[in-house]
Amino acid sequence: MKLRRSMLFLPGANAAMLSTAFVYKPDSIMFDLEDAVSLREKDSARLLVFHALQLPVYRETETVVRINPLNTPFGLPDLEAAVRAGVDVVRLPKTDCAEDVEVLEREVERIERACGREIGSTKLMAAIESASGVINALPIAKASPRLIGIALAGFDYVMDMQTERGDGTELFYARCAVLHAARAAKIDAFDVVWSDLNDEAGFLKEVDLIKRLGFNGKSLINPRQIELLHNAYAPTEEEVEYAGRVVAAAAEGERKGLGVVSLNGKMIDGPVIDHARRVLQRAEASGTRK
Repeated sequence: MKLRRSMLFLPGANAAMLSTAFVYKPDSIMFDLEDAVSLREKDSARLLVFHALQLPVYRETETVVRINPLNTPFGLPDLEAAVRAGVDVVRLPKTDCAEDVEVLEREVERIERACGREIGSTKLMAAIESASGVINALPIAKASPRLIGIALAGFDYVMDMQTERGDGTELFYARCAVLHAARAAKIDAFDVVWSDLNDEAGFLKEVDLIKRLGFNGKSLINPRQIELLHNAYAPTEEEVEYAGRVVAAAAEGERKGLGVVSLNGKMIDGPVIDHARRVLQRAEASGTRK
């Protein structure tokens, strides 16, 4: 199980941020070649990201590149640069149907073969940004074994729905659809960006909601949000203590060859044990909640 609580967006044209972002220790760093880069900076940003991906300081952090759509002049050059530079995950924007993922997968495999990279080593993520994408979330989520997750992108989605960002009501159906699709496909689900950096209370309220819904994590646009997010996802001391007892009881039951294990009179089955392991994993990564 890999933690993907925080995915920090970095503008691909910002050389200073590309060279220092690793110090903030997000779970994943996403180099953005799409919306964060102007048309006149597309080529230079691609080159900057190509070199940044090969820096030793990024070998300990999962790297993601958001390419431009493949139906634009920039999509394929972005993809060539990202895969050849060794990116861990390619994020496809504006994914409307499963075929979009299938086309991306074919191009990635072609590039892997051409540059000698292990076939299948480049993973994929699909960003859902429209009403069509939300309706097709399940076939998108199941479109490729390379997919590690699907992400909801809020701004384009609310524009497509002819509304605007508010208290979260406008995103509720989309969040549920994306999350259920991810769980059915057994991949991760990522929530939308929170853009108001000065409203920490609003940010934490939204994080609490998406955590209770079941999202693995959230896309972020500022390093200030990382610690807040990680702390919100961290378990309490009581949760860690109970999870430790669950895992220990399960291990003891397995050692004794027991088919059914109980703790304090309650049966412990597979989902309970898996949840306990996730709690301990989060505690190991971020400690207990402050």
